[in-house]
Amino acid sequence: MADKLHFSLVSPAKELFSGEVDHVIAPGTEGEFGVLANHAPYMTTLRNGVVRVLEGDTVKMRIFVRGGFADVTSAGLTILAEEARMLDDVTVEDVQAEMEATHLKLQSLDKDDPTRVIIQEHYDYLESLKAALVH
Repeated sequence: MADKLHFSLVSPAKELFSGEVDHVIAPGTEGEFGVLANHAPYMTTLRNGVVRVLEGDTVKMRIFVRGGFADVTSAGLTILAEEARMLDDVTVEDVQAEMEATHLKLQSLDKDDPTRVIIQEHYDYLESLKAALVH
């Protein structure tokens, strides 16, 4: 039996996953990268995109992340995402509704309001999430 990789993915809201897997593919800022058991130590930043968890050649889980860090150590892979959602738990309609509410919030803010940047980043994340759901 092949070695398993301990993988955990955590967002500020909650731990989305922690367990033993065969392979993880993540969206690094320098490009996608894969991690198997016994990978060399590695740390990188993440871009918006889909983390794929594989068992054998089958994708068992897809998690959409907004930024963060990935850290590979002898203990396994830990992803600390700024925001993350299981793709199986969200629909295009849900995301579209959230995008519309976020857009209205942006329109209601003064151009000099410092929270605009945070809300715009969230809107951009939602656009990327919607694109991942459509493809």
